[in-house]
Amino acid sequence: MSDSATLPPVSLTERARTLVEADWFTTLVTSVIIINAILLGIDTYDFVSPGAHRLIDFADVLITAFFVFELGCKIFAYRWKFFSTGWNVFDMVVVLVALLPNLGQFSVLRALRVLRVLRLVSVVPTMRRVIEALFRAIPGMGAILAVLVLIVYVGAVMATNLYGDAVPQKFGTLERAAFTLFQLMTLDGWRGEIVQPVMDAGHPYSWIFFLSFMLVGAFAILNLFMALIVDSMNDDVERGISEIEGKQDALRKAQTEADESRAELTRIVIAISEELADIRTALEAKPKPPARRPKKTPDQG
Repeated sequence: MSDSATLPPVSLTERARTLVEADWFTTLVTSVIIINAILLGIDTYDFVSPGAHRLIDFADVLITAFFVFELGCKIFAYRWKFFSTGWNVFDMVVVLVALLPNLGQFSVLRALRVLRVLRLVSVVPTMRRVIEALFRAIPGMGAILAVLVLIVYVGAVMATNLYGDAVPQKFGTLERAAFTLFQLMTLDGWRGEIVQPVMDAGHPYSWIFFLSFMLVGAFAILNLFMALIVDSMNDDVERGISEIEGKQDALRKAQTEADESRAELTRIVIAISEELADIRTALEAKPKPPARRPKKTPDQG
């Protein structure tokens, strides 16, 4: 009987799981996403001929069909476990958006096809780790954001009281002052649009207030944001290193156990060989019984 007859049949679910987890299939999905991104970019240019636009639309239909096939294979392979991973749900939403009809009130959703390019984040592990680190940093960002709002509020109250009468279009109300200070934090036109008009309106030393606010808001707080993100990514790297070290320890332990089992098996084989040799020696040293003579029959006598 051949070996193939003794192997259990492979189910369709296992075949689908093998397909979606294969390296070549992941590479194919990544390539299709990149090609889709390039085609969507080319489709935005006016010099592209109508025939090329129709060709791009046809390729877009094929790419959408491929993404639907991939999504169906993953759902069939993992069943309900598919929805336990946030990245899988993200991929499903992006693909389903592309399936909405391009008619009437849904025609604006045609521009959302470009969201499929974001699937590259879920496919490439390094990009996925960066996004996951950003999400883990959100709780800490909330605290820093609260401090930033408090600083802007205090600065807006001070600026309204100090410069509200001189420059009402910038600091006349609390809302305007807060918006102006937020613009100051972005360093967008901070000198010509904010600081210089206030100084020309009779406050020559107002630059002290604005530069102090810029140092606190634009540099200190934003650096806290960056430090928090970097710290979160470092935690992710350390977590990955710990997992790798744990796997290496498990492999070393398994290798040690395998070596010990191999040594024990070798000792058992040697002991059995020695016992067999002793038995063979004893059998060879045992004297052979004399050959019995055949009895004579009366006819022979």
